[in-house]
Amino acid sequence: MYAPMQTRTTAPPPPVQSATPRPKVLLVEDNARLAASIREYLEKHQVEVHIEGDGLAAAGRIERLRPDLVILDLMLPGKDGLAICRELRRTDRTPVLMLTAKGEDIDQVLGLEMGADDYVVKPVEPRVLLARIEAILRRARPASAPNREAKLAAGRLEIDCARRSATIGGNDVELTTGDFDILWLLASKQGTVVTRDEILRVVRGIDYDGLDRSIDARICRLRRKLHEAGGVESMIKTVRLRGYLFAGDA
Repeated sequence: MYAPMQTRTTAPPPPVQSATPRPKVLLVEDNARLAASIREYLEKHQVEVHIEGDGLAAAGRIERLRPDLVILDLMLPGKDGLAICRELRRTDRTPVLMLTAKGEDIDQVLGLEMGADDYVVKPVEPRVLLARIEAILRRARPASAPNREAKLAAGRLEIDCARRSATIGGNDVELTTGDFDILWLLASKQGTVVTRDEILRVVRGIDYDGLDRSIDARICRLRRKLHEAGGVESMIKTVRLRGYLFAGDA
């Protein structure tokens, strides 16, 4: 007689945990209905959202929460978004996405001047907002393995891709996520004209429409930061009707 076949029960494998934690976003917006709508949409797409409605409380909330990204409305009670962004940039490199009024170009330019990484125009289109968030966070992550050790040097200027940092003669250049991306793009193509369209695709993921003034504001801010760190004013040249050219540092 044959012995009965013995069966072995195997416990089901544990659920696979995502290797990438949900990004943490602080939304500083005093319109409770809009803030709730944005949070509902983003959390459906695996974004952890915290809300702050008081401009005066924003800085403390950012310090305690340490978010991966701050979304700042311009018009806030107590302290406006531009002032919050300006103060944040003195000590912090957390990416900032501004919410600006429709058609108010000056608000967009001022936001970039204060150190914002990008902006979205109200009324907010949720898919556009999510795409901009993902683009900023993607740029803010450490470089992928093949480029992890990449560095560039042009005279006294040294750029480190892994640290996403730059120095001029040993002096740190204060760079936001967008600033670094533009500097790396221009420096990696030293001596070649880079069009506004190329720059806009890198820093915002969209094509240049001939009207967007944000690139000019970003270049102006980057020039100032390079100069403040000891670089020459002619490091980035404007090539009329074509774009920008990185000439290096003497």
